[in-house]
Amino acid sequence: MIVRKLPAVGLTVVMALALTGASAQPGTESNQIPAAPPTTAEAKAIIAEHFKAADINHDGKLSREEAKAGMPEVYKHFKEIDVRKRGYVTERQIGAYWEMKTKQQMQKEDPIWN
Repeated sequence: MIVRKLPAVGLTVVMALALTGASAQPGTESNQIPAAPPTTAEAKAIIAEHFKAADINHDGKLSREEAKAGMPEVYKHFKEIDVRKRGYVTERQIGAYWEMKTKQQMQKEDPIWN
């Protein structure tokens, strides 16, 4: 059996990007088994889908306003993601930020193996 390991920060970022504004439905059972964390490919697909929806003018870039409206977690970390200080972020920059945070968390959780 292979166990997929995605650190807490990586999972948090992906799930926050995917489920911002989502809340538990009343009457749902709390003893349900949580879904497995997304794989890297699934995380990329989630980011791509939300980026496409947030990119209102379809220029391949998210301005602060587009991020605030469509990807609030990206907006929260906009300064960190926009490393070149251009006033916009690309899907690739968001993915690189997520990957960096995931690697940092993996190193913190298990420094010997990572």
